[in-house]
Amino acid sequence: MKPFPRALAAISLVVVFSAFASDQTPTVDWNTVARIREEGLQRSQVMDIAGYIVDVLGARLTNSEDMKRAQAWVKGKMDELGLENVVIEPFMDYGVTWDNEFFSLHMLEPDYQPMTGFPLTHTPGTQGKVACPVVIAELQTKADLAKFKGKLKGVVVLASPPLAISQASLAAGVARLTDEDLKKLQENVVPPPARPTPPPPNPDLLKSDEKIAFFKAEGAVAVLQCEGGRPGVVVGFARPGTKDDKWSREESLGSLPIVAVTPEHYNRMCRILKRGLAVKIEIEIRNRLGDKVEKAANVLGEIPGTDLKGEVVMIGAHFDSWQASPNASDDAAGCAVALEAVRILKAIGVKPRRTIRVALWGGEEQGIYGSQEYVRKHFGNPKEPKNPPTPDYEKFSAYFNQDYGAGQFRGIYLQGNEHARRLFTAWMEPFRDFGLTAISIQSVGSTDHVAFDAAGLPGFQFIQDRIAGTAGHTNLDFLDTLSAEDLMKNAVVEAAFAYQAAMADERVPRKLLK
Repeated sequence: MKPFPRALAAISLVVVFSAFASDQTPTVDWNTVARIREEGLQRSQVMDIAGYIVDVLGARLTNSEDMKRAQAWVKGKMDELGLENVVIEPFMDYGVTWDNEFFSLHMLEPDYQPMTGFPLTHTPGTQGKVACPVVIAELQTKADLAKFKGKLKGVVVLASPPLAISQASLAAGVARLTDEDLKKLQENVVPPPARPTPPPPNPDLLKSDEKIAFFKAEGAVAVLQCEGGRPGVVVGFARPGTKDDKWSREESLGSLPIVAVTPEHYNRMCRILKRGLAVKIEIEIRNRLGDKVEKAANVLGEIPGTDLKGEVVMIGAHFDSWQASPNASDDAAGCAVALEAVRILKAIGVKPRRTIRVALWGGEEQGIYGSQEYVRKHFGNPKEPKNPPTPDYEKFSAYFNQDYGAGQFRGIYLQGNEHARRLFTAWMEPFRDFGLTAISIQSVGSTDHVAFDAAGLPGFQFIQDRIAGTAGHTNLDFLDTLSAEDLMKNAVVEAAFAYQAAMADERVPRKLLK
């Protein structure tokens, strides 16, 4: 048996103490909740905030010039709301800036058609406006390379297979969570089995960055791809290898222009070429890359506490987005909700015991970097010997997050923390008329509460409705698909949870560290 680390032993005692404290009947400040509801439902500003982020600021790729402009606005907005200790806080080197300034794609032959798409991040532009033929070059294994050797100079490559469009999926639509859906979530109490270790990669298969390097060496002009989406919807992210080379200027400029194209336009080109007919396109891309490595940043502000001001409750969402659209649902909506929540609390003049801190994260889309680095710096992690808990580790209460689309909150995931159930059940009671009723013991991932949970700190994501129209990570994620009523309710709930956590006699209890 391995010796039990002293830090873990101390933290476990705190967890046990908190668990005992949670046996007391949780209280709810119904009067303050009523004031929160009144301010948030009758004088809401959440759509004004969301509208500015989406319509005026636009896409917010981490460490882009657009993101810097957006973060400067957020800092000003937090100052305007009366928050204190407002800061744009750098967290790690993030390569050079990348911004798309112009994009144009047209099919010229055998028929004219404007085409919908966008360039992947951290790719170069074209040498002005270029007209050239298109060829299909689907590479899977290293043996496939010989088939295209000497055949790609001066062409644009279609690098992925046509995307199948299912009529069934088009007809299905999007439904909000039903009572049966919520019942299943609550009754699913057994943790899922651990994921099996993936098999080692097949050495004969080509990696995505190897394919691009081959196309570049063969003299191709650009690469078009279609790796997801549905009619009208384009899905695309970053140049392959960007995380490995740390968003390098040299690697970005040394790549080819790579463009994600909507399925119906991409598939049309494939079908024409498979008839043995020629396809010619015109493409022009202007991307601007920085000339030095810069740090990405988070933006934070506070409502200071009173008698327990050294202890902290946090709410937040990720402010960064992909490049294809303003990403209204992912996650301008969550950022607007967090800002509206603190606006509500400031407007009604609460004096919380604990400090309430709002965080709008950077680097979430590439790997939850902003929140992870924030937790490492400010709180530490008892599971990381080189980064032990800081004095603030034991002063942290909880973090609440919105990032699963823009639908209204229907409950909360406990992240396996059974000790928090009674507390959250009580805090949800004033919002049963909102449909906020479900508590799931399950853990969910892929967003910023994970950074806290991984360090043994209480971090939670709300259960959210699915709503039609929103299309995160695509070219169609705009303000028009957001529901004002959903976001108003979410801001009210988030404000109330933050306030209740800040006023409780005990911090939110923790689960045992694993």
